[in-house]
Amino acid sequence: MNVGFVSLGCSKNLVVTEEVIGMFKENNFNVVNDETLADIIVINTCGFIESAKQEAIDTILEMAEYKNKRCKYLIVIGCLVERYKEDLEKLIPEVDLFISIKEYDKMWDKIKALINEDNLTNSKLDFKNRVITTGNNYAYLKIAEGCSNNCTYCAIPYIQGKYISRRKEEILEEAKELSKKGIKELIVIAQDTTKYGIDIYGKPCLAELLEELCKVDGIKWIRFLYAYPETITDELIQVVKKNDKICNYFDMPIQHISNKVLKRMNRKSDKDSINNVIKKIRKEIPDVILRTTLIVGFPGETKDDFEELYEFVQDTSFDKLGVFMYSKEDRNTCIKIKRSDTLYDKKNKT
Repeated sequence: MNVGFVSLGCSKNLVVTEEVIGMFKENNFNVVNDETLADIIVINTCGFIESAKQEAIDTILEMAEYKNKRCKYLIVIGCLVERYKEDLEKLIPEVDLFISIKEYDKMWDKIKALINEDNLTNSKLDFKNRVITTGNNYAYLKIAEGCSNNCTYCAIPYIQGKYISRRKEEILEEAKELSKKGIKELIVIAQDTTKYGIDIYGKPCLAELLEELCKVDGIKWIRFLYAYPETITDELIQVVKKNDKICNYFDMPIQHISNKVLKRMNRKSDKDSINNVIKKIRKEIPDVILRTTLIVGFPGETKDDFEELYEFVQDTSFDKLGVFMYSKEDRNTCIKIKRSDTLYDKKNKT
């Protein structure tokens, strides 16, 4: 049978999709890039903010159209399912199987039961069978799941749970496997990479992990994303500075600079600490590339708060900057599903 995949959302989601592809290939399914040729379509969804949820729903409905053609089974997994599984099962009956994140350890059992093929072997999500979809040169290396920061604008802790680091040995093993596949660049990811290791080693261990990754033969470049300013240590800066394999690149989401707004966001850093870490990084690594993300329109943000942020951006001169409008994310957000002239508006029960 032919199986096609649609992966939505972040790079962490993409890693899961690549492992799911590996499960199917291990069982001799043909992976196709054309949905018109797929007997099975698997969609990995994002449920982070309203626009991402709408994109996921639109994609599900679009792929459901192929149930009237060749597609026999439509499977939907990921964050949207984790948040709204019960509602989705009622609202989109064309989907044959919804699998939430908490059910990932039973994913293949559920797929086997759906497809009911005698020749399917036992399988599980495993980096060893992962199929890289980002080309021949780079791959994402996920070092943790979930988040424990509990920023007030973010639904990730409710969707994916608390921050759980992977064991260093397992990460290094995966890095070596990726190198064997010809990967030259590793992009280290987590919701907050600088919190890596706190939960299992009792301290931040990103710097140590990066030094170990530098020793992996065949890897030429390493970069890490989502380094929160409050846990960018002097040790981490020095590790980046002295290791040629580590790109002089800091992706540091600060979200705002007004202390009043940062406090309402439940961020752990303030204006002075953010400015200090930026100055320190630029002093130690003069050719560093700095990227950040900001949220505007956060509840309670005043014109003065916005002007303060605007002046900060002008003065700091980031190399890369992403600015996003605030998206309200309550636990009781609605699912809106439009079919022709019908609008379904269903409250989340969780």
